[in-house]
Amino acid sequence: MNTWVVTAALVLFGVLASTALFFFVFTRGALVLRALTPAGRTASAHVYPVYSNMKLIKLVDFQPVISAILLFQYHRLVSKIVAGMRQMDLRGKKVLITSCAFGNVIPRVVKAAFQAGAERVLIVDIIPNELDHARSKLGKYLDRVEFIEENATCMKQADGVAAVNVIFFLLHELPHDLKGQTLNEAGRMLSPGGKLFVGEFHRPGPRVLRALSWAYFKVFEPLGLALWDTHDPVGYLESKGGWQCERSTYFFGNFQIISATKQERPGRTVTPA
Repeated sequence: MNTWVVTAALVLFGVLASTALFFFVFTRGALVLRALTPAGRTASAHVYPVYSNMKLIKLVDFQPVISAILLFQYHRLVSKIVAGMRQMDLRGKKVLITSCAFGNVIPRVVKAAFQAGAERVLIVDIIPNELDHARSKLGKYLDRVEFIEENATCMKQADGVAAVNVIFFLLHELPHDLKGQTLNEAGRMLSPGGKLFVGEFHRPGPRVLRALSWAYFKVFEPLGLALWDTHDPVGYLESKGGWQCERSTYFFGNFQIISATKQERPGRTVTPA
């Protein structure tokens, strides 16, 4: 084997190993250490440093990197949400984004909201630095956007305040009991006929991909595996009644977008995408 091939392979291995170590240290590894301190008992104890430290936020929030983490499905996932919003009549209504997310999802959702006639957009996060970072992405829309520091599990917004609520890759990071609380709050703040859009991981179909995904979650995101079965968002919403849900999956089932419409009366209908 040529020397350059060996060198290239070693360099690639080093880059991948260093990247994996970086994300482990500033995600799950940090939470393990935090759990041993008083900070492990605060409301934001589950939040990774990579989502709360501004230097780390700016280092990691680079669109190609975020797209690669989601196996280059990021654009398709956001486009599904944006397309759904553009089909709605949001004139004079409010749109809620529960928890900030990396990449361009927030600018695209905000733009789609105003194109559909929305009056205002509310962006909520428990971490002030995330709100500041989101603010830096919105330019001309800032005068029509509210940035609110609140916990997604117990928000102060009024019942039925929004016609749309977007939750993009939050649930897999939450302790299991908080997953349901977050969905409950999301539903409470939606007006009847409003839509909840949830972007998340999903149980892959092919066994090889499922095994690789399982290994990833075990190492980096152990709380995410529950979304495959016991804490499936569609299953949870169905059990509560009053929702009509549609699920679309991507990349052999590895990712999902859920569009859930809040009904006037309880119902349990799931429509395949």
